[in-house]
Amino acid sequence: MGKKNKDKKKGKGAEKTATKTEKKMSSKKKKELAEIGEEDVENIVAKIEEEERKRQKVVQLTVPPPSRRANFALAAHPEKDELIFYGGEYFDGKNTTVHGDLLFYNISSNEWTLCKAPGSPPPRCGHQMLALPLEKGQLWVFGGEFQTPSQSQFYHYRDLWVFRLADKKWEKINAPGGPSARSGHRMVYSKRQIIVFGGFHDNLSDYKYFNDVYIFSLDDFKWRKLEPSGTPPSPRSGCQMVALKDGKILIFGGYSKEKLKKDVDKGTVHMDSFLLSPDKNDTTGTKWKWISTKPSGVRLPPRCSSSMAVAPNNMAYLFGGVFDVEEGEEDLSGEFFNDFYVLDLEKIAWRTVTLSGKRSENKPKRRQQKEGNMGELEADESEKSAEATLGEDDEEMEAEEAAPDATCIPAPMTVSDDGIFKMTIGGMTPSSASNEATPGPEQKSVFMPSPRMSSGMVIKHGQLYLYGGLVEDGDKQLTLCDFYSLDIHKLDEWKTIIPNDLSSIEWLGSGSESEEDIEDDADTEEDDESQSESSDEEDMDLN
Repeated sequence: MGKKNKDKKKGKGAEKTATKTEKKMSSKKKKELAEIGEEDVENIVAKIEEEERKRQKVVQLTVPPPSRRANFALAAHPEKDELIFYGGEYFDGKNTTVHGDLLFYNISSNEWTLCKAPGSPPPRCGHQMLALPLEKGQLWVFGGEFQTPSQSQFYHYRDLWVFRLADKKWEKINAPGGPSARSGHRMVYSKRQIIVFGGFHDNLSDYKYFNDVYIFSLDDFKWRKLEPSGTPPSPRSGCQMVALKDGKILIFGGYSKEKLKKDVDKGTVHMDSFLLSPDKNDTTGTKWKWISTKPSGVRLPPRCSSSMAVAPNNMAYLFGGVFDVEEGEEDLSGEFFNDFYVLDLEKIAWRTVTLSGKRSENKPKRRQQKEGNMGELEADESEKSAEATLGEDDEEMEAEEAAPDATCIPAPMTVSDDGIFKMTIGGMTPSSASNEATPGPEQKSVFMPSPRMSSGMVIKHGQLYLYGGLVEDGDKQLTLCDFYSLDIHKLDEWKTIIPNDLSSIEWLGSGSESEEDIEDDADTEEDDESQSESSDEEDMDLN
């Protein structure tokens, strides 16, 4: 009896200690924020939302093209000849700006319109947005994150919003039981349902990745969590997610990391594929199952943070992405891609896209400006010939070779281990992928938008549009604002709407070099061989 009481006292003591520790941490955080002149992030977000609720009327302004940004949402207007941009982020090396602007691009007039509507959501990046052909057009937005300018605080959203395009009105949907706060998730629309999968949450002291599935019904405005049977994808963010015509959902790739021990993380680029399939005999809409699938066709080199757009012809186009590799004991560099693929959604088969337009001498860039870029556009003639004559038996054989299955592919290999951050490839070895993607000596070069990650891509009236994203130049993280279009029926050449102008980027971080910086570097070059590395973890998670 005495022992039981003693245990109770111990429990109360531990509880008091935890409470006291929490108070100390909170007090410390307040002092740190006061020193940099920054308010608590939850208060910042609440004040922004309150200010937006006070807006009484819609204001529309003709404006210049969007500012540089990545991790934004881009959709095609369901009723008009327009594209819709919302949110995103920009980092200048010192401060982060998170956008909350809603912009419309009129394709025929090449004009941009800023729409300020009453009650709009607070700024965010890493969110998801769907444009649906309901009630003359609706925009649905879920989740995302907000960062303070100093990047000392992150706030993840779990809110759901709808913007009625005809009325130009925002409405916050207060429906309980939805997904937890997150960013880097994916969201699709199928049969009057919005389906959300995956994502991550990071509060700077801890992080978590998700592989849960939620459905929001547009009939009763209620969330429902699915519990599919079968083996699910591992938790991840930034994957590709496509609603198929038969009601199934395809999920491909993504990124995640796990903590091995204090200050040591292991990152994984996933290259596996799954189908989320509804039960044919289920009338409740609650019975689903996970099915691991192996796409046939060409093998994609490992990457994350690519952009994907689905076309009405049952094809999905994928552009770019990034893959980090270790090039020495203390040197982490990476390859940014501008290669271009199409996924046949009926056959679940990847193919390389080959353009037939004007030739140019432009070469894609690598983060470290190295030769052997894996992001060249065209496959060699033998590969194209093989694709054209691919039979059923060959498809099965190639699927077995390319499939990211642990039973036939070697275990993920570690490609970066600096004692602080590890990164591994999930599903296939980079060497085999590289051999397939490396261009042959007789290939002609075709103009392509420069390599990038975290860009926006969408298809409208047979035209594919690509905007912005990120690329790195040494220690500099450069945010883009260029804009291109491509006719997906002709597949002739990319047309430049806004050119790529890196010279106008102002970088305030450690990668910027003034004359004094250059002199200091020259004086300390021998003593400063180890430099800070950029792992792009946050951008991989978001996209």
